[in-house]
Amino acid sequence: MKEKDLHKLSRFPKNTMGKITGYDNDNLKMPNKIIEMGLLPETSFRILYQAPFKGPMYVEFGAEKSRIALREEEGDYIIVEELN
Repeated sequence: MKEKDLHKLSRFPKNTMGKITGYDNDNLKMPNKIIEMGLLPETSFRILYQAPFKGPMYVEFGAEKSRIALREEEGDYIIVEELN
């Protein structure tokens, strides 16, 4: 069985469906707003737009198709995998 490829949300390809698997919060600096906004494990998502020069990414997530803009540093805390 092939182990699933895990990525940081900030490095995930645009327009590809993915699922949040967890968080990289070893240094305890992850903003609480990530969880408060509903970016929870097992939530599906898709990056709709990535601004140039490490600008914010526009993410659609959840069954309700909620949309949010995240900075690259916030996306670095979210661990994701690709959905097939």
